[in-house]
Amino acid sequence: MSRKTSFQVLSIPSYRFFLATRLFLTLALQMQAVIIGWQIYELTNDPFSLGLVGLAEAIPAISIALYAGHVADIHNRKTILLVSLAVILFSSIGLFYGFAGHFNGKLQLILIYGFIGLNGLARGFYSPASFATISLLVPKQLLTYASTLNSTIWQFASVIGPALGGFCFAYFGLNISFVLIIILIIIAFSTLFQIKIDFVKMADTGEKILYRLKEGISFVYKNKIILSALSLDLFSVLFGGATALLPIFADEILQTGPEGLGLLRAAPSFGAVLMMTYLSMRKNLVQPGKTLLQAVGAFGICMLLFGISESFYLSLSLLFLSGAFDSISVVIRSNILQLNTPDHMRGRVSAVNTIFIGSSNEIGAFESGLAAKILGAANAVIFGGVMTLGIVGFTQWKAVALKKLTFEKD
Repeated sequence: MSRKTSFQVLSIPSYRFFLATRLFLTLALQMQAVIIGWQIYELTNDPFSLGLVGLAEAIPAISIALYAGHVADIHNRKTILLVSLAVILFSSIGLFYGFAGHFNGKLQLILIYGFIGLNGLARGFYSPASFATISLLVPKQLLTYASTLNSTIWQFASVIGPALGGFCFAYFGLNISFVLIIILIIIAFSTLFQIKIDFVKMADTGEKILYRLKEGISFVYKNKIILSALSLDLFSVLFGGATALLPIFADEILQTGPEGLGLLRAAPSFGAVLMMTYLSMRKNLVQPGKTLLQAVGAFGICMLLFGISESFYLSLSLLFLSGAFDSISVVIRSNILQLNTPDHMRGRVSAVNTIFIGSSNEIGAFESGLAAKILGAANAVIFGGVMTLGIVGFTQWKAVALKKLTFEKD
């Protein structure tokens, strides 16, 4: 992205407020994720309980995703974002109350998992509406640049958020950490209010909801490039991620405490920010399909080596590299979706993306927790890395359209 193009995108006031909302909300949720992981493992000392955190968030998000995409296509997206953000704020307050120790034993865990599920439900509505909003804020010729910048802001916040969460929790405790999280969500709420969206209500075509949902699924299924890109990311994230198990690595294998956990959580996003910054300053990738396969393969190797490592600094470096490679696939997939999706279907296609990718993070956390319960944390990550490399090999063999994909030169 040239300086001129960057200035053009950032000169749009509503898009700047959109990025600010993205920044503050992601900071809050990343901080919260670190604290939830540490507290849950401290309460249960069971790796499977960390997997249940992901499952508790994924089930509501997946269950509502297609309907949420339909809603995003026919209703005011700003209203959907505001309501969703209000529910996220409520769930964070509920988690604060649950972790504060007012309840003990199973009742406390039920309360915590319940609010995690509520958060997943809200994010199930928020994600497709957010994705579909970008095209309403910037001209079509700036859409790929706006999408890349949006992903970069998310990754930047994902660097600061976990580190901030880990250090704040370690040095100031649970109460101050959650107060800061709640303040950040309130700031995100206020910046979201400033966004101006020209919403044009769609004419009533008489189509039933089930038909519209089927139409969105059918579009993704018939577009082999989108389907291949989503499938590749789905299974690599499902098996290759180690985020859910980082509290175990920080506590038992690397022995670094919550401060180290914050750094481990931040390392992939730090690598992603640097890579996305580089990508945003260069011309479009001419052969994105081949680059996507190479990036996911490199990500799998990093995860494999991370599972073997017993050195904190080596593990930190491998996570950094994994984030850099993963960010390449994030940018390519996002650009593929933005360029190949009609405006009237953006919500539903984004909902399918949420099912494939967004919730695969949470289901991947469940898979990691279950695998760690059976194999041990290190062996679970090694297994995931091997599976990711196998998936890349299979996609390389079968996904001909993806391998041949080209983007126009700038």
